[in-house]
Amino acid sequence: MGANCFGLVFRGLNGDHLVQDFLKGLPFGSYGVLAFVMFVIFLLGFFIDYYEICFIHVPILVPVLVDHFGFDPLWLAIAISVNLQTSFLTPPFGFSLFFLRGVAPPEVRTIDIYRGVVPFVTLQLIGLVLTIAFPILVFGLVRFFRT
Repeated sequence: MGANCFGLVFRGLNGDHLVQDFLKGLPFGSYGVLAFVMFVIFLLGFFIDYYEICFIHVPILVPVLVDHFGFDPLWLAIAISVNLQTSFLTPPFGFSLFFLRGVAPPEVRTIDIYRGVVPFVTLQLIGLVLTIAFPILVFGLVRFFRT
């Protein structure tokens, strides 16, 4: 509810036009915009929790990406979700890292956990690239589960 109120006030004050104008100025067209947005969400996952990203950034960015740049809302939601999964794994505030630190034996150092998560973050990014490059992965699964 708070995110909806924030989004309505933001759009009511023409904030979406400011975001749209900024994003239109980026190079490489709509996929350049998507790459920029995904990169920003990835960086935000380092420092803030995925709830804050969903409640603050998504209501600002998604209407612009869907209405102006023509991205499919379902596909965009899945791409953002795959990207947000990295926020559980990226230091310094990855919750999975804190959970692992809590159950790991004392001889396992925090830096070892941070190093150990790199392959998993890499896999998440590969999954994100595949989701963006092959939208059939999203739409095919939706069609499969509808039948």
